[in-house]
Amino acid sequence: MNILWFTWKDRKNPLAGGAEVVSGELAKRLAKRGHKVIILTAGFAGAKHEEKTGGYRVVRVGNRWSVYLAAFIYYKRHLQGWADIVIDEINTIPFFAKYFVKEKNILVCYQLCREIWFHQMFFPLNLLGYVIEPFYLWLLKDRTVITESRSTKLDLIKHGFSKTKIQVISVGTEFPRAKKINIKGKFKNPTLLYLGTLRSMKRPDQTIKAFEIAKNKIPALQLVIAGQGKGLYSRFVNFMVKNSAFADSISLLGRISNKKKVTILRESHLLLATSVKEGWGLTVTEAASQGTPAVVYDVDGLRDAVLHNKTGLVCRKNNPNTMAENIVKILKDKKLYNRLRKNAWKESKNVNFGRSCKEFMRIIKLIS
Repeated sequence: MNILWFTWKDRKNPLAGGAEVVSGELAKRLAKRGHKVIILTAGFAGAKHEEKTGGYRVVRVGNRWSVYLAAFIYYKRHLQGWADIVIDEINTIPFFAKYFVKEKNILVCYQLCREIWFHQMFFPLNLLGYVIEPFYLWLLKDRTVITESRSTKLDLIKHGFSKTKIQVISVGTEFPRAKKINIKGKFKNPTLLYLGTLRSMKRPDQTIKAFEIAKNKIPALQLVIAGQGKGLYSRFVNFMVKNSAFADSISLLGRISNKKKVTILRESHLLLATSVKEGWGLTVTEAASQGTPAVVYDVDGLRDAVLHNKTGLVCRKNNPNTMAENIVKILKDKKLYNRLRKNAWKESKNVNFGRSCKEFMRIIKLIS
């Protein structure tokens, strides 16, 4: 089967996040099964126009803003009629493929933007995006949609999509699950981990505040921040760390390799996630696969990834004080901590990309 996938970011894009991990892992597995996959996406500084990676082709045209027009032109000139099925990925803004491709097409939507507009865009684009998003979703509501969480499914239903046309698939981790878990493999001091880009919608500033509050109750507490960002907000996070009363207990690692990520996930005691919204809390699943439970805000995607009081804790209120209370609660109760980490690790075996690919193929075969 020939599969053409429209998306504005690929895995090598400096702005890539969890969505690109999922798309890349699916494309790689589809290619291994003998399918031909082309990802048509935006270029970025230093990027190759075209390359083969993981068994699939990546074609880059335009940039973050012009990719929608550039992809349309490239498709018309080079790819029209090639695919058996076309995937239009909604990652902020869709490509509206249904209006120009002749092939059968579906949507992949990991999450809707809604309030994220006010964290990721500047005025007046943030307000414009928030206002027009329901309209362009209405235009696409007749499409079959693949998503990764019940929360996103409910969000899509609110915007007019038929629940019978929304298919939820599993996600997974891009590295192997730990074969066993051992408390001796943890850092000597209780350590919290923030893993992700330093962006406003991820709210790492609230992670830092929660850590500072909790440290007053647990003096040995440490915080590791693994991720990078750019712009004003990233500088603000760096300023917070530098000027924290507990700066000597905070490690700011920047972007790390997958090998280092696995080590940090395994050695940390808790993962913290404070995002405004997610499609799925992928870092939560990654942490669980290494025997590390999570404390998360009660928002779309994160509440899907954590089974409250079984694999971690979901905050009853989304603020640093409540998160700090949960941190202290878990770390001061060894019986609770061990139960959560064991359950998180056990549950993580049910979330894997092998399963994702099977579910994905089943859906697109029904469409094509």
